[in-house]
Amino acid sequence: MRAASILAVWSVALIAGQLAAADPNTLTPEEQQAGFQLLFNGKDLEGWQHNGNWAVSDGAIARTDRGGNLTYKTRKVPDNFELRFQWKVGEGSNSGVYYRPGQYEYQILDNAKHADGKNPRTSAASLYFCMAPSRDVTRPVGQWNDARIVCQGTVIQHWLNGEKVIDFDYTDPKYKDNVELLRLRGANLADRGAYLYLQDHGDPVWYRGLKLRELPADEKLDRTPVEPAAIAPEVLKAEQEKLQRILDARKKQQ
Repeated sequence: MRAASILAVWSVALIAGQLAAADPNTLTPEEQQAGFQLLFNGKDLEGWQHNGNWAVSDGAIARTDRGGNLTYKTRKVPDNFELRFQWKVGEGSNSGVYYRPGQYEYQILDNAKHADGKNPRTSAASLYFCMAPSRDVTRPVGQWNDARIVCQGTVIQHWLNGEKVIDFDYTDPKYKDNVELLRLRGANLADRGAYLYLQDHGDPVWYRGLKLRELPADEKLDRTPVEPAAIAPEVLKAEQEKLQRILDARKKQQ
């Protein structure tokens, strides 16, 4: 009887441990050791600011109505950091994770159905309107994607589903056109000190497992080279036309 009781207790503990490990809104021992902070507890939007158009559903943050972005106001994003999160979209949906001042965005997208998916530089996991991912590794609509943003000094990395898809140093002269393109859109890559926010682009989108840590300036990164996906000439032409529309609209607002 005593042995059976011990086995029962051990089984319950094992199941509880497995459930905790499977919960994306908890920190693993490795993440705790690395200094990650949990930004979303899976239950409510404590620490987040919005206009009533975001809610918690089944342990995830869900955009439910028009009303604007969801901003994490507890602390600003450190200059050097690693952000981990999971996301999924509805059919044709568009959103983004903004992590530095201005138009500094990790693109969230249904590549197959949204027009932005035609241009790698505005596709999912891109540094929007600046740097294309090396390839499309998104999972089907309705499935969760695992994402990471790593920034250290002048190096920016975007990861998607375990694969590094962007890794560049924006001071490298070979990326000057990319840097200028984003400057024209509305972001200086050298800027720091923003509140993290999730974009309301009018579409169904879900987030969970948001975890942030300050990255030591001397921590060694995986700098295995990755090359941005090629962009077809007709897509580049459409991109320039889009940029001109942005600039024209900005002039009218002045």
